[in-house]
Amino acid sequence: MGHTLSLSCESVIISRNQQKEDGETSSIQSPCSSAVFPRAGVMIRLFKVKEKHRELAENGKTPIKKQSAGELRLHKDISELNLPKTCSISFPNGKDYLMNFQVTIRPREGYYRGGLFLFSFEVSPIYPHEAPKVKCKTKVYHPNIDMEGNVCLNVLREDWKPVLNINTIVYGLYHLFTEPNHEDPLNSEAAEVLRDNPKMFESNVKKAMAGGGYVGNNNYYFT
Repeated sequence: MGHTLSLSCESVIISRNQQKEDGETSSIQSPCSSAVFPRAGVMIRLFKVKEKHRELAENGKTPIKKQSAGELRLHKDISELNLPKTCSISFPNGKDYLMNFQVTIRPREGYYRGGLFLFSFEVSPIYPHEAPKVKCKTKVYHPNIDMEGNVCLNVLREDWKPVLNINTIVYGLYHLFTEPNHEDPLNSEAAEVLRDNPKMFESNVKKAMAGGGYVGNNNYYFT
């Protein structure tokens, strides 16, 4: 009558220890060896990854960089952009470098109609849990944009939420040019003129957009 051999993990380990003491070489292959030596599979995978990178290096190829969660979300945002015709987006470093890009705004109405305003966007790897850093690269006489290009926009500050996106920010920037706000200024001088003398404010905007030198205490001459 035949007998069935049944080995548990514990018995295999005890058997191996006993064989080691007796100077014998184990020939038993444990069905649970992966549980006894869990690091073996990890080491094999690491070796394969290193081999793949070595092959790519020998062929003059760069291993594909794994995208961060921020990059994946940004790629989705950009693919779903629905901008007005007065706004456009560009990638100075190529579309492989999404985390830094530029937005151009050309207002067709309001005080700033006919102007062209360039904004740089720097997106964090933890986007959308942190709002992008936005700077205005064009000198502009504006109550909500200072001479260093800092922008006062609520969705870039306290009102930012992860459910918002790049589309929201671009529309917010465009809104600053159609309806500048004197109640939340970065350029206090421009805000006061807008509040107290809209006609003079309009004249100052046109002079600054034309690169007409000083407006108030700031020089808007373009070189």
